[in-house]
Amino acid sequence: MKIAVIGTGYVGLVSGACFADVGIQVTCVDIDQKKIEKLKNGIMPIYEPGLEELVVRNYRSGRLKFSTDLGEAIQGAEVAFIAVGTPPGEDGSADLKYVLAVADEIGRKMTDYIVVATKSTVPVTTGEKVRAAIKAALEKRVADLPFAVASNPEFLKEGAAVEDFLKPDRIVIGVDDERAEQIMQRLYKPFQLSGDRIIYMDIPSAEMTKYAANAMLATKISFMNDIANLCEKVGADANMVRKGIGSDPRIGTKFIYPGVGYGGSCFPKDVKAIIKTARQYGYELKVLQAVEDVNDAQKHVLANKVKAYFGDDLTGLTFAMWGLSFKPNTDDMREAPAGVIIDELRAAGATVKAYDPVAMEEAKAHYIFDKVTYCKDAYDALVDADALLLVTEWSEFRIPSWQAVGKLLKNKVVFDGRNIYDKNYLKSLGFEHYGIGSK
Repeated sequence: MKIAVIGTGYVGLVSGACFADVGIQVTCVDIDQKKIEKLKNGIMPIYEPGLEELVVRNYRSGRLKFSTDLGEAIQGAEVAFIAVGTPPGEDGSADLKYVLAVADEIGRKMTDYIVVATKSTVPVTTGEKVRAAIKAALEKRVADLPFAVASNPEFLKEGAAVEDFLKPDRIVIGVDDERAEQIMQRLYKPFQLSGDRIIYMDIPSAEMTKYAANAMLATKISFMNDIANLCEKVGADANMVRKGIGSDPRIGTKFIYPGVGYGGSCFPKDVKAIIKTARQYGYELKVLQAVEDVNDAQKHVLANKVKAYFGDDLTGLTFAMWGLSFKPNTDDMREAPAGVIIDELRAAGATVKAYDPVAMEEAKAHYIFDKVTYCKDAYDALVDADALLLVTEWSEFRIPSWQAVGKLLKNKVVFDGRNIYDKNYLKSLGFEHYGIGSK
């Protein structure tokens, strides 16, 4: 079986490599020639555990190819996945120009029946727009070639994307063509040998499922952060509350950890997009608007705690920051809370020394060198710092040498943005600990 994946970003590269790993002939296409050459040489554009090994192994085997030629890639392919970016517009809506440009090019270059499946996160009705773009391109060629459109949203967690793809908890396929359904079923058979995980539905429902899933997870995060902020005011401990409500199977333990807000490429963008979609249909998603508002405010909580301790004027003070990426096991800095915290500390006159295991190069693209000092390791960031801010809960930060931390810091003060440290234990060592959702 042969397929093409257009777009070699996070979704496209992971999808292409995983399909190749089960024996499918995959060509990943991108318009960036330099990116394609780097991929051929085993240089990844993103950090994702296990991805480099997967890509290199399947490229060397010949099952995975990289190209800038979409026309060549779709020759003989049964499925063409659109996995290009859908960045948010100024009004929050998803920008479909890249998706529709790919659809147009497929229509101009296809020579036989093909299933065109969107993996990009797209709003409802995108499937019909893709169909119209392909049809218009075929009409210009005076070519009457059959094709089908499908929606196959991804449900990959950054930091665990390879595992999620190879062992999915569900595969959602929106389709309205029997032949296309059979092709997609054959394509995904290797990923459901231990059980039927495919959920078939109409295309609009599949498109909505992706947005609804991310919106629900974002809602759980903002809800818990809102409760955590109230806990601080009334003297409750949000960690205890989390355990209490998480034991209810209807609620569960995932995505209810208080913190400094969500970020990344999905939740912020998708919440904005579904709110915008609703408004286009004359409906206000009031809960999700509140979710977004709470998250925006939550990104300021840690800096506010710093100011509450040291005062609003932080001139002459230096702060060590552990973690920059929006979550562990990724170098993704998009919408990362660290950016907001850095900006607020800097605006108050402070200096920031930061360390992240993998995200510093990506961070440098966002924050110029005179704003942040990037350090060689976690302890280097502590030298002459007035306090420590834990922003991303990387594993290597979980059990540091507190003796070394205490010696390197000017003040034994820790602002724990992810609640990973035992405040009573730190207190016994002479530290002051400020977490999220407790006094």
